[in-house]
Amino acid sequence: MTEHVEQLEFQAETHQLLELMIHSVYSNKDTFLRELISNASDALDKLRLESYKDKDLHVDTSDLHVELEVDKDARILTVRDNGIGMSRAEVVDLIGTLAKSGTAELRKKLNDAKSDAAAEELIGQFGIGFYSTFMVADKVALTTRKAGETEGTRWESEGQSTYTIETLDEAPQGTTVTLHLKPADEDDHLFDYTQEWKLREIVKKYSDFIAWPVRMKVERTVTEDSGEEGEEKTERVIVEDQTLNSMKALWTRPRSEVGDEEYKEFYKHVSHGWDDPLEIIPMKAEGTFEYQALLFIPSHAPFDLFTRDHKRGVQLYVKRVFIMDNCEELMPEYLRFVKGVVDAQDLSLNVSREILQQDRQIQMIRKRLVKKVLSTVKDIQGAEDQTNYQTFWKEFGRVLKEGLLSDFDNRETLLQVSSFASTHSDSEVTTLAQYVERMAEGQDSIYFMTGESRQQIESSPHIEAFKAKGREVLILTDPVDEMWVGSVTEFDGKPFQSIAKGEIDLETEEEKKASEALREQQDKDFADVLSWLGKTLDESVKEVRLTNRLTTSPACLVGDVYDFTPMLERMYRASGQAVPESKRILELNPSHPLVTGLRDAYFTRKDDADADKVPELSETAELLYGTAVLAEGGELKDPARFAQILTDRLTRTL
Repeated sequence: MTEHVEQLEFQAETHQLLELMIHSVYSNKDTFLRELISNASDALDKLRLESYKDKDLHVDTSDLHVELEVDKDARILTVRDNGIGMSRAEVVDLIGTLAKSGTAELRKKLNDAKSDAAAEELIGQFGIGFYSTFMVADKVALTTRKAGETEGTRWESEGQSTYTIETLDEAPQGTTVTLHLKPADEDDHLFDYTQEWKLREIVKKYSDFIAWPVRMKVERTVTEDSGEEGEEKTERVIVEDQTLNSMKALWTRPRSEVGDEEYKEFYKHVSHGWDDPLEIIPMKAEGTFEYQALLFIPSHAPFDLFTRDHKRGVQLYVKRVFIMDNCEELMPEYLRFVKGVVDAQDLSLNVSREILQQDRQIQMIRKRLVKKVLSTVKDIQGAEDQTNYQTFWKEFGRVLKEGLLSDFDNRETLLQVSSFASTHSDSEVTTLAQYVERMAEGQDSIYFMTGESRQQIESSPHIEAFKAKGREVLILTDPVDEMWVGSVTEFDGKPFQSIAKGEIDLETEEEKKASEALREQQDKDFADVLSWLGKTLDESVKEVRLTNRLTTSPACLVGDVYDFTPMLERMYRASGQAVPESKRILELNPSHPLVTGLRDAYFTRKDDADADKVPELSETAELLYGTAVLAEGGELKDPARFAQILTDRLTRTL
């Protein structure tokens, strides 16, 4: 008897993804079975853990396993486990809908993919392995009952726009996925998933290391001899259960005994990804704290790396018993892309996240894991072939720099392995060590500028003098750059210096001596004008002064050394934090015709009844300030007024 049967529609995003699957957006269809066995293995892990934690959960854990069953005549393949199972709500959430953001981006990228391999990598990034079953099946049914519950759930779909879901009075504990396979391809027998040899091949290739037995009933013909002389031997068919995988945990085996392909498939299992790992990191620690670890640096960043619901951390085992899937306590936030397994020897099986947060052994393991990952990144960076490092930095550089804000113990290493765009090259990034090697004679600071884009920074007035002097400037455009430059003071004894803050002096001692008289004269010539501009623009700026950082622009805005940058202010406000508006300093180029013209106009009219009220002068001051705001990519408080003043001024010049 069944009840509560519903026919529901897929989300539009899910339906479109199913269509992509059905029409085979990538060629390696075998991996659908890997996904199902991996899901089953996770369910078995979770059931064993629940049985340790909840003594009132009456479940039989004596023979946990995954089972494959084939009906060749009906072309039905069944994958069954007796694991934790799912409730009806979990089925709807996990199977009936694609409860993830970014699916529109995935569809576009899949459609734009140039090859099957590129599409396969994208599938992995978005973690939609269950849907791969529709590459090989016309209809998929899922029957499940959660451990501890009495009712089961059946989900079924033909991969079209709808699916059905119903409540069952009875169902075996665990999950059964039934695939009604597509007709056999007569031209390609390699994709007939009713064949015993094919299923053996897939399990051996992709799931040999699964900790639970993957079984399949197979028919065997045995020949029997009655023992009587002259009697013919008879044959009969028997059915026996065979285990298809070795169940050897990879992290317990020496690296010399494990092939790269085995590591790659294990990585795909623990990461639920489809890409190959960029780097494999096996570890073994003996002594006070004994543990084994097998970590991986992916070759592609997952699509949700910067979303709030991104799950991070590595799998935690204790004496090969699965404890938790995403152990955040073992890996800091800025290394959330690292995947893998840690198997500790001396922890209790009943540990919780709260206990782990206080556990000294976990903290020590975490410390060693972090150092090992960073040393691996350093090795990649130091390799003669820079391909892997370039891939790593492109995919994970932005998130790695978050560690500069939080990991004080490893800050120096993080600075060493980081790379940045700079004015030295339009296409290649540079390390800080390389920057220091190229520093000009007499230069004692590492110059940088933050902004929203390279183009904005390179067009900024702040950088003019640095270009003219041939001084290299780091171009920092990631949002995290705005944060860490405020807390990291130096590298290799060289202080970081924002070219948009404080006063900048690029002159040599000889140049200073040669221009000393000129500067003194300029200070005298502009003293009254600067004072008048300070009063006129009092609501917008805290000070007006002359500068030698400009060569072609008339003016720029700079902050004091400890001021927030405009971009940082916008970031805080966007996150809902109240940040008081800060006034900045207006710096003028004393050699620019607009500035000298304004000075001359001021002195011409300063003897008028009240020079401060002469409209042309005050409007010019506003225009000067407004152009400085626009030149750095800022926003005017009253763009309409600025446009009106500019229009009137242009009209009078025609």
